[in-house]
Amino acid sequence: MAHGTLPVLVVIAALLALWYAACIPMNAQQSALEAERAGIAVSPPTAAERRDMAGLAIALANPGPATARAFAQERPRLPAPHQVVTELWNTTVGQEITSRRSLVFHAGITLGPTLLGFVIGSLAGILLAIGIVHSRVMDVSVMPWAIASQTIPILAIAPMIIVVLNSIGIQGLIPKAIISAYLSFFPVTVGMVKGLRAPSTADLDLMRTWNAGAGRTLVSLRLPTSLPYLFASLKIAVAAALVGAIIGELPTGAVRGLGARLLAGSYYGQTVQIWSALFGAAIVAALLVMLIAGIERLTLRRMGLAR
Repeated sequence: MAHGTLPVLVVIAALLALWYAACIPMNAQQSALEAERAGIAVSPPTAAERRDMAGLAIALANPGPATARAFAQERPRLPAPHQVVTELWNTTVGQEITSRRSLVFHAGITLGPTLLGFVIGSLAGILLAIGIVHSRVMDVSVMPWAIASQTIPILAIAPMIIVVLNSIGIQGLIPKAIISAYLSFFPVTVGMVKGLRAPSTADLDLMRTWNAGAGRTLVSLRLPTSLPYLFASLKIAVAAALVGAIIGELPTGAVRGLGARLLAGSYYGQTVQIWSALFGAAIVAALLVMLIAGIERLTLRRMGLAR
């Protein structure tokens, strides 16, 4: 307990304490307004003065109202943890899965392009890595372009992809999957290049003494050696694919999906809904990473590379 769960619980408790403490100055202006409406004396007395003051100054000037009303506002600037948890519960367990109010329903909509883009990006990354390892020309010419492609902000390129594909009649799942693939192929490429080059010189020389060609060396030596690197890259790629799918929903004004929940919360000032959607996306990403980790353990155990 002392060496495992306890440190994790301590860190979580510290983060929750900081979160609750941050809610007080962040929501101080609204807390002061609500206290004033309730007839509670608030200092400074005028709304104009409160607008010119920082949230921390207002909280220090009115510690009682700021603390009492910071954690129960309908539209806070920073929702309290229990508000986010309540919203998550109400939109998952408290709703039918087929309901438009269900976060599970919206997560399922986003999961489709996420998985498709992840598969496309992973296959493209693996093939690109094989080409880079076996071709000096591709290593010199393609790898720098792959690196440079990741310097382009995805928020800038996502609308361009959607508009171009929409102009040729491609809508719905495919554009979002392409954005997911764009984000997920690079970590797979880098990880696979590192993994395919992991065999030692002695192992490669041994394959040559057996008169093994490049294809046989790839199948029998390079690919098995690269599996730990591949799975580590896949965990990063699947999370990036989810981010790409969510970003792909934003420029289209989608009404379904986690991106749509973020948009709706932003339009109507529902910060609790925004935070619950963010945590919902984080939970989906964690589940996908755990799924890949489970496949990794089974695969490496079957190959005798892990216990």
